[in-house]
Amino acid sequence: MLIAEPLDVPGWVNAVAIGVGSLQGAIYASGFRDRKLDLFGVAVIGIATGLGGGFLRDILLNKLPIALTENWYIIVAVGAALLGMFLARVIRKVDWVITALDALALGLFGALGTTAALVSGLPFVPALFVGVITAVGGGFIRDLLLNMPISVMHVGSLYAIAAAAGSIVLLGFNEANIGLEYSVPISVAVTTILRLLAVRFGWSLPEQRMLKSLRNPKLVRPADLTGPIDVQRDL
Repeated sequence: MLIAEPLDVPGWVNAVAIGVGSLQGAIYASGFRDRKLDLFGVAVIGIATGLGGGFLRDILLNKLPIALTENWYIIVAVGAALLGMFLARVIRKVDWVITALDALALGLFGALGTTAALVSGLPFVPALFVGVITAVGGGFIRDLLLNMPISVMHVGSLYAIAAAAGSIVLLGFNEANIGLEYSVPISVAVTTILRLLAVRFGWSLPEQRMLKSLRNPKLVRPADLTGPIDVQRDL
């Protein structure tokens, strides 16, 4: 499935996504004082957060990572990470700023990943997959570097679902032959707003549950048979 109208995503859009991701990643990492990260460590995590989603996208599409095609993408990532590192103490006092940056980065990377997949000729479902992986990839790598539980794999605030919703909107608009100059901003807005609403109202997917039979106290486990049985049974 090709895009409705051939359109190259402007370089500044990619730069904004990388910058927002790196800024948010550095601010997030600087809050973990128990990890004893130095300034270099915080900067590395910020840069990895900003570049990670794009790297995963381009690997899936068998392309040279876009961050390696121009000098200024990496410069933007480094600059944004350093800015986030130095402003972290101020910004952390306003928690919603970090949440808003995270939601915006999620929307931007999701839309860019889906668009790149469409430009490469991928059909609907694979394009959706690439879009979601691009959106959550930076946060995935950030959590790995911080040795934390992967946020997208745990009960949370519809992280991947928000990214998927925005990507589905973009793909649906493409099916309707609506150009990317309209569908991309709307896709970003859908993901960002859904993510913010999920955080605000605590929406999440249900936590996985153990099989009821494994939690049934009436069941007798083999270990219980080694001791005396006090319960009388009818013969």
